Amino acid sequence: MYTKAVYSDYVESADYIKSKIGGIVPDIAIILGSGLGDFADSLTDVITIRYGDIPHFPISTVSYQKGEFVFGKLGDKTVLAMNGRFHFYEGWELWQTAYPIFTMSLLGIKKLIITNAAGGINENYRPGDLVCVRDHIKLSLESPLRGANIPEFGARFFDMQSVYDKSLAETAHKTADKLGIKLQDGIYAYMGGPQYETPAEIRMLRTLGADLVGMSTVSEIIAAAQCKIAVLCISCVSNMAAGMTGAAITEEEVLEVGAKIKTSFASLVTEIIKTI
Repeated sequence: MYTKAVYSDYVESADYIKSKIGGIVPDIAIILGSGLGDFADSLTDVITIRYGDIPHFPISTVSYQKGEFVFGKLGDKTVLAMNGRFHFYEGWELWQTAYPIFTMSLLGIKKLIITNAAGGINENYRPGDLVCVRDHIKLSLESPLRGANIPEFGARFFDMQSVYDKSLAETAHKTADKLGIKLQDGIYAYMGGPQYETPAEIRMLRTLGADLVGMSTVSEIIAAAQCKIAVLCISCVSNMAAGMTGAAITEEEVLEVGAKIKTSFASLVTEIIKTI
């Protein structure tokens, strides 16, 4: 029998976080993808909460992710930044990769920015480009909601057409224009990893209409949709996907591009949060 967390587990996780941040409801939460971890350094009045200290919380095993929440202020906004996420390829079930989102909903969070590094499928993209994700493709039959529904988070069957919030996307584009940062639009495809995709898989995804491919994000989006949390998702094109250039894809390339783009990426996210 498929076993996953029960509502009381999420309540315990949320109560622990509330006890550390004084019961304050964050104005917005953000998941920091590869290359954006330093964003947390821009927050003031910081409170750091290690995942390992939160009851029932998963632990990030990706070496370059810190595995902590950082709560603080950015201008007049209070922000909960998630520095390190959970992936199916680490061995977590999909419901565990979405566990933080349900916890965020119990903290009262209504707006969420999700960032990630992704492979570029669209031939107009180049490494370092930023893309506002407008929809996604999930070929995996697995879902973070498989198993008994927790009605406190929402209905078992729900609409997925508006989780990528159009108003937040419009704000992102206006902010990018103001900063002189090119922000494109695209559709993100989820693949489980940890191996990178084959050229044939990339041709398939391009035929289906995908512009980007990555190994995270979609389970978080599904959980946010059930909890009615509005999402803005921004991807950094860290590399061109398999077969696009003929070059081998390496983790070092992904991290190197993230390091090069992190300043403009952080500037964009900072101004978006201040504007929302």
